[in-house]
Amino acid sequence: MPRIAVDAMGGDRGPAEVVAGALEASSDGLTPILYGSPGIDTGGLELRPTDGVIEMDDKPAEAVRAKPNSSLVAAVRAVTEGDADAVVSAGNTGAMLAAGLLELRRLPGVMRPAIAVPIPARRGPTVLIDAGANADARPEHLLQFATMGAVFAEELLGIERPEVRLLSIGEEPEKGNQLTIEAHALLAESDLNFGGNTEGRDILAGAADVVVTDGFTGNVTLKLLEGTITTLLDAFRAEIAANTRGTVGGLLIRPAARRLRKRLDPDTYGGAYLLGLRGLAVIAHGNSSHVAIANAIRLAGRGVENDVVGRLGSRLARPVEAV
Repeated sequence: MPRIAVDAMGGDRGPAEVVAGALEASSDGLTPILYGSPGIDTGGLELRPTDGVIEMDDKPAEAVRAKPNSSLVAAVRAVTEGDADAVVSAGNTGAMLAAGLLELRRLPGVMRPAIAVPIPARRGPTVLIDAGANADARPEHLLQFATMGAVFAEELLGIERPEVRLLSIGEEPEKGNQLTIEAHALLAESDLNFGGNTEGRDILAGAADVVVTDGFTGNVTLKLLEGTITTLLDAFRAEIAANTRGTVGGLLIRPAARRLRKRLDPDTYGGAYLLGLRGLAVIAHGNSSHVAIANAIRLAGRGVENDVVGRLGSRLARPVEAV
């Protein structure tokens, strides 16, 4: 039974929502261990008391050093010390990255960890990497992100020789800023199954098995996709309930609508792997509901069972100098 350290104080909705998600996930053969302030209602789950909370507006690196016993840092440290097999937090993403680098450290050869998010594309999951860990990146970083994303897609999603594409403003190799132009050249020379550039409009259609970009662009893209999906699904539901004819029609398409919502709803995935560390870390959305928290914990559990860290470490490209 994978033991998952859960930052009970992370997220915008408070500990009660995190605890509800952890309780839901505990029924699936997982053992969530909560890290948070003494006295919170855990519903019977184990609580490891902590001191302090890293807020969303804290400066990540400074907060991690200044609050070593906070719920987020203590949960990450639990993986390092062997008290947990993975960590989940819906708290400050930058602090998760800083704590991961400090406590878990990078895998050999990894220049920078990256966030890998499975996007529910029409033809199957597309791995978007980096989705927010590195706002600034160099071409060689994007090459390594692509490598990690390809290993993730092959090992965890079962995709043989996954196709990789570079997110840009046009499909032609010369389109994009200096970063994408130089990254395109590196990817084209690599042994990855590189299919060239792709545009943002094609991601949900299934542009590639792996779409690589820098963390700034990736995070903007991810939030735009999630916001668009959520808004459209809510608008669709509102239109069905607007009048009697819509309600009757809604009854007829309800099974299909539920399947569509389940496939596209961001809460279905719940979180994303922070790849490139010596321990398994899952970052959940700051506004995660209990459903999303439960799914993030399940994602962590699958990562433990499938040995994400071990497989990635053994399959990474030849070591390069860390920067």
